[in-house]
Order: sequence, then structure tokens, then C-alpha cells
Amino acid sequence: MPGFHHVELWVASIDDARADWAWLLARVGFELESEWPGGQSWSAGGAYLTLTESPNLSAPEHDRRRPGLNHLAFKAGGVDAVDALMADASAHGWNPLYAERYPHAGGPDHYAGWLENSAGFKVEVVADPE
Repeated sequence: MPGFHHVELWVASIDDARADWAWLLARVGFELESEWPGGQSWSAGGAYLTLTESPNLSAPEHDRRRPGLNHLAFKAGGVDAVDALMADASAHGWNPLYAERYPHAGGPDHYAGWLENSAGFKVEVVADPE
């Protein structure tokens, strides 16, 4: 069966990452599967996302403009779910991007919001097609 098995994100501080990522992942339907002092794994749809604090980082912040991961895009439910998530995001460590073009920054037929956390990770939350 095609698809991702898992994605692992290295974070500079798992303590800093826990709050903002936990809120976002729970909102888009992921469940916390395991947790340890240096990380945690969240699962949904047969795949999982791991957040790991690595001692081998080359920089303290993620830069989505460098080679590597630009952003993760999550299915977020209907239009109302995306709107509610975007409205709540700032209170949970995620800052809106492209607010002047929300919710169609990806084009007129694409309803989504983009967020960035304080560590520089960017996510897209996408509404189900109507």
C-alpha cells in the first residue's frame, strides 16, 4: 500500500515543541501514541509523526527556506473546522501566514490556512473538498 509510514521532525527543544504541536496534532485528528524524555509520536491514518529532540542539530531553528522540509499539510476537516483552528492557533503558539489571502492563498479552489510556530516550522491545514 503506498503512502508514508512515518515522518520524523527534529526539534531543538521537545519541551518547547510539546505544547504547540500537541494542540495542532490533536485538532487535526492525531493521537499521542508514545512519549519519552526526548520525544513523542502521534498517529493517524496508519502513519505516524515523531517529534525528537536531537543532540546532533546543526542549528537551533528550522528554516523552511533551506533545502529540506518546507511544510507539512494536514487534512483538517470541513471549512468550519479550518476556520476554527485558524482562529485558535495564535493562542497555542502558531502564527498565521498569508492572512491577507486567507483562505485561498493556494488558489481559488483550495481552502486552507498556513501557520508557523516559534521554531520556524510551517504547516498547512486543508479543508475537505466540498
